[in-house]
Amino acid sequence: MPSGPTQPDTAQARPTEPRPLAPIPFDVEAVFPELTGTGREVTLLYPRAGQPGPRDSSIGGPLLWPADEPWPMCAAPDHYKPLAPPVGPEPVAMVPVVQLYARDVPGLVFPAGSDLLQILWCPLVHEDGQYAANPRLHWRCTELTAADAAAGEPPRPHTAEEDYLPRPCTVSPTQAVEYPNWDLAEGLGKLLDQRFEALQEERGFDYFEVATTQQSKIGGYPGWTQQPDWPDCTGCGARMEHLLSVTASEPGTGRWLPLDDRDSAQDGTIPSSWRAEADPVALDAFGHSMVLGDLGGMYFFVCRLCPDTPYTHRYDC
Repeated sequence: MPSGPTQPDTAQARPTEPRPLAPIPFDVEAVFPELTGTGREVTLLYPRAGQPGPRDSSIGGPLLWPADEPWPMCAAPDHYKPLAPPVGPEPVAMVPVVQLYARDVPGLVFPAGSDLLQILWCPLVHEDGQYAANPRLHWRCTELTAADAAAGEPPRPHTAEEDYLPRPCTVSPTQAVEYPNWDLAEGLGKLLDQRFEALQEERGFDYFEVATTQQSKIGGYPGWTQQPDWPDCTGCGARMEHLLSVTASEPGTGRWLPLDDRDSAQDGTIPSSWRAEADPVALDAFGHSMVLGDLGGMYFFVCRLCPDTPYTHRYDC
């Protein structure tokens, strides 16, 4: 199971490096002027199985945790493990899901006084209308947290739904630009369908494959697998901002597959086309291994207009 901090905060952070990507093979806004202004900056995380430490940005890795803050436990009366009776009264330890340091993710805006984002969740299904894990989000100051960081292993959940237990992964935050998929304006997708098909026939690639992403990422558009369900802030009523997506799918082919993960051609060259396939040896390390229902995702949103940066989440599968 995923773990929290395993040692005092003496380890040095390992630098993260972006992954080399193939360039987009066409100018989206030149070919589809209706999409002008819809491109958004996104930071793709590319989780790969590894051994991150508490000083590293990670998915499923150990957290830099304050020694004077109890490890979060979930005692929700409605959580349960599918195909099993409801969990008893004993609280269930939450598990680390995301840790991101500001130094690694320049595209992520942190609230004043913070430079560390952590997300944990209860690894059981909750009957809250979304039937998913129940997350908790923390913004922290690294300096203050590291000054008295917890050592040793945190509590582990005594029961869990395997779909919500990430394996420890390093991340390689990589900045790019993406365009809307499910979030195309009402009627626009239908208007452009024939031209999307013509693009496929004429150039051999599809708009959705090379201009949109469904993978774990910061910013950009949520990696929806179903119709969008954008939340409004309960405090001010404004539509909330997409903070990040944690998705079950990671690209194993195509434009978004990093060049250094690709299977080399017979002549030893690395193909840069959108049709490229992953090196079979590398595939085993791709992703955090969570299924999230059925190749779904958890999407986190914040309101930056209200004090304390309130957050919420959505889940689809």
